[in-house]
Amino acid sequence: MKELVQYLAKSLVSNPDAVEVTETQNNGASVLELKVAKEDLGRIIGKQGRTAKSIRALLNAAGSRSNRRVVLEIVEEK
Repeated sequence: MKELVQYLAKSLVSNPDAVEVTETQNNGASVLELKVAKEDLGRIIGKQGRTAKSIRALLNAAGSRSNRRVVLEIVEEK
């Protein structure tokens, strides 16, 4: 799952070297935290959150094949 998010995010942003994905386990679910450069945050979220919803839908489809629950959190750098 982590590799899928990295591939999708690096394909969307203009600064692929700044993409960071960390995976943790929480209550039987995989939690993926995605960090990108501040100027690329809008590209990942998309208009009205459509891109983020699409990435989450892909993760849910991939997770359902292996009976895992996957949560994507997009983290904004401060």
